[in-house]
Amino acid sequence: MSSPSIFDPPPGPPKHILCVGAAVMDTIFRVRTLPQGQGKVLPYDMLQIAEGMASSAAYAIVRLGGNASLWGAVGDDETGKRIIREIGETGINVEGMLRVEGARSAVSTILVDDDGERLIVPFYDPKLHHTVKQFTTGDIAAFDAVLVDVRWPALALQVLKAVKAMGKPAILDGDVAPDGIIELLAPEATHIIFSEPAAQRLTGANDIPETVLLLKQRFSHAFICVTAGAAGSYRFNNDGGKIEHCPTLPAKAIDTLAAGDIFHGAFALAIAEGMAPGDAIRFSSVAAGIKCGVFGGRLGAPLRRNVLAMNEIAYEP
Repeated sequence: MSSPSIFDPPPGPPKHILCVGAAVMDTIFRVRTLPQGQGKVLPYDMLQIAEGMASSAAYAIVRLGGNASLWGAVGDDETGKRIIREIGETGINVEGMLRVEGARSAVSTILVDDDGERLIVPFYDPKLHHTVKQFTTGDIAAFDAVLVDVRWPALALQVLKAVKAMGKPAILDGDVAPDGIIELLAPEATHIIFSEPAAQRLTGANDIPETVLLLKQRFSHAFICVTAGAAGSYRFNNDGGKIEHCPTLPAKAIDTLAAGDIFHGAFALAIAEGMAPGDAIRFSSVAAGIKCGVFGGRLGAPLRRNVLAMNEIAYEP
């Protein structure tokens, strides 16, 4: 019998995380190299899949043994029906999804090359997020933590405020967004995980540890981490008052699409389960690293037993 791991779930029912934001129909093409100019690109594999930042994070939560609900918006079109159906079939609760009359559902065309890098062309109809979903305090009380992305900022802001007031984790996926969005949401978040491009855009700095320090100075109330792909992640240790680094898995990337989303979902679940922030970051790093070895966006999200096994191989002495 194996010894207990810091990544084992706590006793009791699975934690329930609310994810708020993007729900998109992605068409993913696998190509040898990303295009450098005009011309025709011939893919050698493809798939269509309903995902998006919040949606993929919710999928990661379910795969890792948690419960997840998704609040997102789709159009009143066939694509919207398909998005809700496919996401619901994964075990994510989609009862809170909103279908917006007169809006087109979000779609993306994505190229993934043989080094796992991607080129993304997303389309979001502005009408999708003009309406703010109505909810009550009771609706929010059912969740152990909330994770929001930047795609539906008006709803994300209200949800973050409600959850923070209850003393529960209010987690922000700090990805690249239109001017002012992160500045609007960050004051209401208890934990913020920035992507490297978003961190650089907000701070004007290129050195990752420097961006962490500048972001901590700006949003001192929150736990701050910056993810940097193959370079791993950097976080500010509130206890030690210093910046700490967590490496990623040492393996060739097949597909980095949705890796950040898997990271966020894993982190939200880990924090809801009471895991220490440093352990939660490592848990998330392993989950995202495993995902990068699988083509297909969110389809690479691992099961919890795979994360435990890989952690023992990659990190444990």
